Amino acid sequence: MRQPFLYNGAQKYNGERSSLSGWFGTPQGAYVLGWELAQFDSAVDDVFGFRAVQVGLPEVDFLRQNRIPFRFSLALEPGAAVAADPLQLPIASQSVDLVALPHGLEFHPNPHEVLREAERVLMPEGQIVISGFNTASLWRLRQLFTSRRAGVPWDARMIGLLRLRDWLRVLGFELNGGKFGCYAPPFRQRLWLDRFAFMEKAGARWWPLLGGIYVIRAVKRVHGMRLVTPAWRLERARRRALAPVSQRSHKNHHGD
Repeated sequence: MRQPFLYNGAQKYNGERSSLSGWFGTPQGAYVLGWELAQFDSAVDDVFGFRAVQVGLPEVDFLRQNRIPFRFSLALEPGAAVAADPLQLPIASQSVDLVALPHGLEFHPNPHEVLREAERVLMPEGQIVISGFNTASLWRLRQLFTSRRAGVPWDARMIGLLRLRDWLRVLGFELNGGKFGCYAPPFRQRLWLDRFAFMEKAGARWWPLLGGIYVIRAVKRVHGMRLVTPAWRLERARRRALAPVSQRSHKNHHGD
C-alpha cells in the first residue's frame, strides 16, 4: 500500500530538483550557486580516498575540485551517471569516502532518511558536505510571505542548522567545518543583487549566522573502532623498542 505514496513522493522530488537546476540559471539562483560552488570547492579539496559520490543536481559538478579518482553522481534527475533514489542508493555499505548533498534534504519528503542512507554508504571517517537554505535569514523571511505555489526555492522545507546538527549527531557525525553566505536580500534582478553586494563582507563580519545559505562538512565517527596495524609494522616497532635495551645489556655485559 505504501508503494504509490513512495512513487509519487519520488516523482515530486524529482520535479522539484529539476526546477532547482533551472532556478540556478536565474540571476537569483546564479548568485546562490556561485557562492555554493566556491564553498564546496574548498570543502572537498582536501578529502582523499577512492570513491566520492554526489547525490542530486547532476548538472552541476560539486565535486570538481576533489581529487578522489572515482567520482560519480546519483540522482533521479536526467544527467546523472546512475539513476537512483536517494533513499535506496545502489552502493555497498561503508564503501564511499565522500558524499556531497547539495540541497539534498530540504526538497525530499523524508530528509532524515536521506541522511541515514548517506551515513550507511560512508566509510568510518568518511565525510559529508551538505548545503541548505538557512532558516535564520532574509531568505526564510521572504519565504514566509511567498506562496509555495511560487515554486523553487520557496517551496523548500528549509532545515535549520541546529536541527541538522542534531540529526548528524544522532547518526554519529561530528561537524568539522562550515560557513554561511549569501547575505544580500533575495532580489530577482542582478542589478539589485550587485547593489547589495557590500552585504557579503558586512554580513560575514557583523551577522555571520544570518546568511541565506549554509554549507557544512561533517565526518562520520565510529566509536570504539580500532584501526588495525599490519603485523610487520608491529614487529618493526617492537624491535625498535627493544634495541636500546639490548644495547645497554650488551655494554653492561662487556663492562663486567
